[in-house]
Amino acid sequence: MEAILHGIILAFGLILPLGVQNVFVFSQGATQPKLLRAFPATITAGLCDTLLILLAVFGLSAIVLQFEWLRISLMSAGILFLLYMGYAIWRSSPTTNETNKALPIRQQIIFALSVSLLNPHAILDIVGVIGTSALKYVGTEQILYTVSCIFVSWIWFFGLMLAGAVMKRLDGTGVLMKVFNKCSAIFIWGTAIYLLVGLI
Repeated sequence: MEAILHGIILAFGLILPLGVQNVFVFSQGATQPKLLRAFPATITAGLCDTLLILLAVFGLSAIVLQFEWLRISLMSAGILFLLYMGYAIWRSSPTTNETNKALPIRQQIIFALSVSLLNPHAILDIVGVIGTSALKYVGTEQILYTVSCIFVSWIWFFGLMLAGAVMKRLDGTGVLMKVFNKCSAIFIWGTAIYLLVGLI
């Protein structure tokens, strides 16, 4: 039970900051003419997170832990990336942001792959935090922990897609999307501070 709760709480804590990946999934829900059309972005993001979590739990994090300089380098790069990303999202306009366009299926998949697998923040969180935390569990507990993290990831992405669809009905002027971007930037800066404290 502890492993399940740990996985759920940790995954929610890490996935809440609304970075590029989350904003993209949300915006596809908000811009696609039908909710079903946003499924490719949502499913791709979920599959990418699942892959990264499995790699982190079953080996990658152990490699990182063996090299302190690698861990510090990843953390430092992640902090700098988060600070910049927060600044970019804070200043971005919902009408010009590339992530706020309704994309065809192929482009959705490609963009979701790029913001998921090439995102240092996501890799740092999953390898450095989820993967590292998994080392305290073995056997069945480790599997339960891993499944919990993956479950939270999928629920979150589908929730973001639905939230985007709801906002589309409520927000005709783009004001809510501007507020969404500001909140996202604040969450991201908070994560950067959290990582910095952990590094110190």
